[in-house]
Amino acid sequence: MEFFKNANYNFTGAMKIAFIISGTLCVASLLLVLAKGGFRQSVDFTGGTMVQVKVTPAPAINAIRQEVANRGYGGVQVTEFGATDEFMINLPLAEGAQSVANGSTGSVAQKLVNDLKAGFPTSQVEMRRVETVGPKIGAELRTAAFNSIIAGLVLISIYIWVRFVFRYGMAAILALTHDVILTLGVFSVLNIEISLQIIAALLTIIGYSLNDTIVVFDRIRENMKLRRKESYREVVNRSINETLSRTILTSTATFAVSTMLWVMGGPVIRDFAFTLCFGVIVGTYSSVFIAAPLLVWWYERQIADKRTAPGM
Repeated sequence: MEFFKNANYNFTGAMKIAFIISGTLCVASLLLVLAKGGFRQSVDFTGGTMVQVKVTPAPAINAIRQEVANRGYGGVQVTEFGATDEFMINLPLAEGAQSVANGSTGSVAQKLVNDLKAGFPTSQVEMRRVETVGPKIGAELRTAAFNSIIAGLVLISIYIWVRFVFRYGMAAILALTHDVILTLGVFSVLNIEISLQIIAALLTIIGYSLNDTIVVFDRIRENMKLRRKESYREVVNRSINETLSRTILTSTATFAVSTMLWVMGGPVIRDFAFTLCFGVIVGTYSSVFIAAPLLVWWYERQIADKRTAPGM
């Protein structure tokens, strides 16, 4: 099925505008992350205890925050979790370290529930879930998550370098880095908590975006052999147009499924699904307006350097 028959859009002609927009957004994302001092990390990485409670009838979330603060819990994060009467309470290591050291993962959680019952005597407080991570495990998970993203980018660049040529690999890595930076910028704006699920979603985005990019690169390589009389810019632009229907169909299907998971999947996978939704959009954009146009920019720059070299 082809939605764009005989498409002839000038994608490479818009590459300067796309580079300026993407560069500005990437710089803004990095500055925002630095200004906020990083990301809000989950218990997976910081260590501590996460307690999910159901309070019926539910008081205002600010009332719960004030109550846990009055009870002497320091640095506690309280957020709504799905329904309006369910709350996720994250206790930092300072609050949960003793129970972790003693091997009692439920003692600090039970104390918190008892304090909430005392603070809201007219409400029924039910503990729904408890997760505890020690400081060493949290640090190891944080390091492993960072290493997995870096290793993925490095292995991808090697694969594309071997399959195509060096500039293809660098173009793909720059496009993937663009996708990750913009996604992290959105996380910072929306204050989304970085967890193992989010890391998995980031790796999924990298794989998805790479798949789109390789399809375009394959068509460029084929057209370079078939259309030797056309300029490199024309070949790249033609290749993007020829794969446009496939790109839009695949992206639309993936986005539709991710959106359904985001809307109907429940709070446990909501952040994961949102990451996929945003990743599909930015990954499709980078394949069309970043990765392939970077090849044109690189090629034309090499030609210009050769013409201006001494002795030419």
